[in-house]
Amino acid sequence: MTRTWTPGTADDALSAIARTPRLLVALDFDGTASPLVPDPMAARALPEVAAQVERLTSLPDTFVAYVSGRSMHDLKIITEHDEDSVIALAGSHGAQYWFPGTGDEDAPGAATEDGAREGLWAAAQPIVDRYEGVGLEPKTFGMGIHTRRATRETEQAAFAEIDALVADHYPHWRRRSGHRVLEFSSRTEGKDTAMSVLREHFGATGILFAGDDVTDEDAMRVLLPGDLGVRVGPGESAAALRVDTPQQMADLLETLASERASGRE
Repeated sequence: MTRTWTPGTADDALSAIARTPRLLVALDFDGTASPLVPDPMAARALPEVAAQVERLTSLPDTFVAYVSGRSMHDLKIITEHDEDSVIALAGSHGAQYWFPGTGDEDAPGAATEDGAREGLWAAAQPIVDRYEGVGLEPKTFGMGIHTRRATRETEQAAFAEIDALVADHYPHWRRRSGHRVLEFSSRTEGKDTAMSVLREHFGATGILFAGDDVTDEDAMRVLLPGDLGVRVGPGESAAALRVDTPQQMADLLETLASERASGRE
């Protein structure tokens, strides 16, 4: 059962993950590190979150990764990434990675059929153009349809047309829905895959994973007994803890960093 964490209060699960020998803090970006914004490419981490991420990465045996459905290209932009960063990136729902010291890596898997994504973009664009407030996001392995600027009625109609299009041309592609977004990918990886890849890469003895959307539940469900899941915002979740907003996520990271630092003094 998911319980709500109140900023400034002690929590046994949070204290336990703070004491794990090698900690990985894995954060979804949109709605978790950053508020949801109308223009997806305008998303940036809250300064309070960025400050605590920097603090965590300065601690021994403590690693941070952003885990997102965004393509690696777009994820690098919104995280304000540079090649000297100590923060790992997992993009395209676990199909793409960037690691400090080694750089870009793609997960093993079948490539998108030649011309398939471009053909899908071309077929989807006229549909998107007919609906006010709806946008198409080209992705490395597919596409996302964003409706944050649209009415709910417009969203429903646009999604129905896009669903029909993809079902007709690429019925085997993976479909994901989230907060005002519908995504399709030729790859089957999810954020559950990212947890496994990141755990192995960093030799993590414990993972704190935080996310706000349906796709983040893939990761929540594969966390181990020594891990901790945090849900940001409402909705059913396999997470142990819940916070209401990205701002409260920053508060939780501050508590985590303080407890981890004090435990190593």
